[in-house]
Amino acid sequence: MKKEADTFYLKKIGDRGKFKIWIVDGNYIRTNIEEEFTNYGQHCRFKFIPKNELWIDKEYGKDDESEFYINVMLNINRFMSQGLNHKEAVRRVNIIERKERRKSEFFKRSIGKTNKKEEEIKAVKKELIKKYSSKIKVWIVNGELVRDLFFLDFTEGGHDKAYHFIPKNEIWIDDDVSSNERKFVLLHEIHERNLMSRGKDYKSAHRSSSRIEYFVRHNPKKFRKIILNEIKIMKSFNKLFVKNKHLS
Repeated sequence: MKKEADTFYLKKIGDRGKFKIWIVDGNYIRTNIEEEFTNYGQHCRFKFIPKNELWIDKEYGKDDESEFYINVMLNINRFMSQGLNHKEAVRRVNIIERKERRKSEFFKRSIGKTNKKEEEIKAVKKELIKKYSSKIKVWIVNGELVRDLFFLDFTEGGHDKAYHFIPKNEIWIDDDVSSNERKFVLLHEIHERNLMSRGKDYKSAHRSSSRIEYFVRHNPKKFRKIILNEIKIMKSFNKLFVKNKHLS
């Protein structure tokens, strides 16, 4: 793996105790090693990451969340070294992270004193992707603000069938995702949303979407045909929903 590592290690940004902290090419890792790798990771979550390293995906948004990610990983290690299991360590770390995010200058600057959900929703939206928006709106959103306000584990993208905070008939794509990778994330979200519209549970829909995303990452020329088919399915669900609503 050493030769391959030369491809995805981008920059060492420091050391914290025994840990070396690296910025890595998440796109490469998701395509070639592990599709579920997201904003950051360490050995207790991803066994391919060396035990003494903390990895942070290269960010494409304007703001830097690396300090949050570093603290999360260090605190998880601290709690687990005290005998807690991974699940309980994550639960405790989430409480700490929520408080820290709400104290950040970025959060105060972006939200101010508002506590109205409609204003918070408006604040996170950056750009409508018109090419793929008709009945369903596809938005590029400020991923950091979504994590600050709604869900710490929001990564890459999401939709209204999976997340209660996303408005009806919307798909959100994190602005931390590179422009080259957005199409794969969009396909994942549309396919997942279509399956959940049929009654599939989130875990099953997510597994299926990860498989189709992985396939298209390795067969990018198939993207257009596959996504157009998924959009056609999505539109048919919308028509059926409207028809049933009128009949009820």
